Order: sequence, then structure tokens, then C-alpha cells
Amino acid sequence: MAPYRNSVKILGDVLQITEEHGIGGVNLTSLLRKANLSYGRLAAVAGRLIQAGMIQEQVLDGQRIYVITPQGKEYLHRYNQFAEMANSFGLNL
Repeated sequence: MAPYRNSVKILGDVLQITEEHGIGGVNLTSLLRKANLSYGRLAAVAGRLIQAGMIQEQVLDGQRIYVITPQGKEYLHRYNQFAEMANSFGLNL
């Protein structure tokens, strides 16, 4: 059984996936699969990230594409630093 992911971890995972896809962005289907989220849960998370200015949603050829913003990259960088520090103390996020 996979470990429980809290909302902060899920936000980090979605940002990581969008960053890995670069300026071309990631389509909704790939993001759903790679983040291992239901459509409803991903829609809520994406909405929060869009509202916070961390990702942008674009529509290309009728497909929704998500692209990380500079603000999202900064958040992800700091999140990864914090996760590293927590892991060094034996705490897993």
C-alpha cells in the first residue's frame, strides 16, 4: 500500500511533474497518471496552484496543458530544500 500523501506533498508532486515537462508543459492525462490523482482531486489542486500563480493552464488543440511559472519553480526549490532538511532529521514529508 502506498503511503498517505498530505496536500503539501501533492502540491510538490504536481509542481515537480510540471517542471520536468519544461516550457512545453504537461497535458492533463499525463499529469493525472504521473501524480496518481483522481480527476476531481487534480482539478482542486490545479485550481489552487493556478490561483497562487504557480502554474498556468493553457489550451492547445483542445487539450489542457499545465506549465510551471517562475513563482512555482521558486516554491518547488524551497519545498525541496525543506524536504531534504526534514529527511536529514529522519522525518518524511
